Amino acid sequence: MNIYINGEIQALTSNLSIQDLVNKLDLGNKRYALELNQAILPRSLYNETTLNDGDRIEIIHAVGGG
Repeated sequence: MNIYINGEIQALTSNLSIQDLVNKLDLGNKRYALELNQAILPRSLYNETTLNDGDRIEIIHAVGGG
């Protein structure tokens, strides 16, 4: 299956959850927001949300500064 991550196409195996993708991308303890098909997805739904062919994911990393 193919999905888009930050505008770039990625080939992945099917039946991956958002949590599987987060683990694969090694986002672990980083501060970020994840948007699935133009809607922010709460972390509480990561395990139960399955990716589908053609899904569009945007990952926005928080950057601190002062």
